[in-house]
Amino acid sequence: MGFPVRGAGLGLRRGLLPELANMDEHAVDFMELAPENWIRIGGRFGRQFRRIAEKFPLVCHGLSLSIGSPAPLDTGLLNDVKAFLDTHGVLAYTEHLSYCSDDKGQLYDLMPIPFTSEAVSYVAKRIIEVQDVLERRIGIEHVSYYAAPGQELSELEFINGVLREADCDLLLDVNNIYVNSINFAYDPFEFLAGIDAKRTVYVHIAGHYEEAPDLRVDTHASKVAEPVWDLLKEAYARYGVMPTLLERDFNFPPLGELLGEVERIRSMQQTADEHAKVGA
Repeated sequence: MGFPVRGAGLGLRRGLLPELANMDEHAVDFMELAPENWIRIGGRFGRQFRRIAEKFPLVCHGLSLSIGSPAPLDTGLLNDVKAFLDTHGVLAYTEHLSYCSDDKGQLYDLMPIPFTSEAVSYVAKRIIEVQDVLERRIGIEHVSYYAAPGQELSELEFINGVLREADCDLLLDVNNIYVNSINFAYDPFEFLAGIDAKRTVYVHIAGHYEEAPDLRVDTHASKVAEPVWDLLKEAYARYGVMPTLLERDFNFPPLGELLGEVERIRSMQQTADEHAKVGA
């Protein structure tokens, strides 16, 4: 499949906005934002956002779709998202393969969907509905999780089943693979080899917290760990260079440090491209 963006990207976060608004247009190749955080935002923040939207290609990664929820899809939110994507020329829209609400309201966390055949069909049907409303394909991100209630399928079987039945794209997150591999004691490289990566629209890489030798917490609040960089290198070697975005949500370092990690992504992409040409 063709990619909507290229190169190395960075997440647009409110805490970084003043620096990002004045960042050189060659510092990153694209930027990602959660549309819920910017729909109908005006004033100073709105002006800063519009400057960024005019300088950088944009992709959106949603927070509130709650694709696995027992509650009906929020059509009001979907219509707002569609208008936002169209207005700002957003090149890709992705969401989480999880749920964050029930029939009582928001749960304020990304909850795991049971790995069952019934859940595959339920989620796939809802993804198809979302794509119909938005009039575009969407990408689904496999999430980090800490419990697997009612599990009947493996994580890989569940993810690949949803992708196949919904015929949607994948947001490949190498940090989530690594975090889950520690927490559930599996080989992250085998998982990477088994996922339906030909559907990848772009890649996430992020930092996490080491709570214990056998427990990692997906925080997006620290620099990327070396084993996660190794997994990204393997992803490029196995599937070719893919657009890759650095996520950082909290505990922001100076912008130069974040851009250093973005440059590391670019360097890895260049090296992988060179190796591919030599092997061709």
